[in-house]
Amino acid sequence: MPPRERSQMSQGPESEFRQQVERLHRFTVVMRWSVVLFLWLTVGIWSLWGFRYEISLMGEHFTWAALRYGILFNRLPAIGLALCIAMTLSVLYWQTRNIFWGRSPRWQQRLEKQVLRIRQQGQGHPLWHWVCRQ
Repeated sequence: MPPRERSQMSQGPESEFRQQVERLHRFTVVMRWSVVLFLWLTVGIWSLWGFRYEISLMGEHFTWAALRYGILFNRLPAIGLALCIAMTLSVLYWQTRNIFWGRSPRWQQRLEKQVLRIRQQGQGHPLWHWVCRQ
């Protein structure tokens, strides 16, 4: 039997299901990084613009006191930057943990349940085209 036919025979429903779980996981990763990028392009830029004077001063003479007062007197931009940094670090930590130690059994089970729900709902589900494409 040629290798191509053997590979097609070995791809049963279980293999297809695993591929769909992988696609859902990849979609989740892309969406998390998209949210981080969106935050940096909106809130991050706005926050940096709010700090433009303090950044120019600290560019000439950086001190921790200047940074502290910049944060104290520009609370909304400081909160915006903290949000962007926190989201970036959390997604980075999540993805690094998944790469080094694999997905947790709980996360894997959640992905599998989600794929089953997507398959059950069919083409009416918004993620059908990304997860269950042929």
